[in-house]
Amino acid sequence: MIDSGLQRLNMVESQVRTSDVTDRRIIRAMLDIPREPFVPPAMASLAYSDAALAVSGQRTGNAPVRALLEPRTLAKLIQLADIDDDETVLDVGCATGYSTAVLARIAKRVVAIEPDKALAEAAASALKSLGIANARVVTGELKAGVPGDAPFDAILLNGSVPSIPQGLCAQLRDGGRLVAVVSHGRVSRGHLTLRTGAAFDTRPAFEAAADPLPGFNVPAGFVF
Repeated sequence: MIDSGLQRLNMVESQVRTSDVTDRRIIRAMLDIPREPFVPPAMASLAYSDAALAVSGQRTGNAPVRALLEPRTLAKLIQLADIDDDETVLDVGCATGYSTAVLARIAKRVVAIEPDKALAEAAASALKSLGIANARVVTGELKAGVPGDAPFDAILLNGSVPSIPQGLCAQLRDGGRLVAVVSHGRVSRGHLTLRTGAAFDTRPAFEAAADPLPGFNVPAGFVF
């Protein structure tokens, strides 16, 4: 029988703490929240592995792969966002909702958006089963965000994008932060964007890898 509690402990101790994640709220959340409800049953034994877990699609096919970020990358992005317990967060591309569950333990309120209806329903079901009441999942186009709930204190993107999406940045409040993995060819890094008035300052923070999020394609003819 799999000891999921021990697996969570090992995940945090060997993957998260060793990646310079020092925020105790993140560590507590990842110790407490089971990851297996957010992966297909056949993958339960892999729920705490140090890799991105595909929850829809296959990397050998043409359809976009939807995956949970590897634990260390998710933890580092959340730490980079520096979220307070009275803030509202937009979780972009939540897939089956694990990131939403972790964010809900840290923030006051989480709005999660997912374009795949089946994944959105799975996320809502998993969150409900864990009694998480301060998070809501909506179905919609990722790059559109959720303007009806804006402005947000922080926005987290659960996957890589070719550039920082300005449309989502516009949904930040003054002083708000957006964190995302930006991939330029073989170079992929976690980035922080800070809004100050009408200005947006973006800086790279750490090396990371993530599957691309749907809807943020590089325009035809664009060259980095």
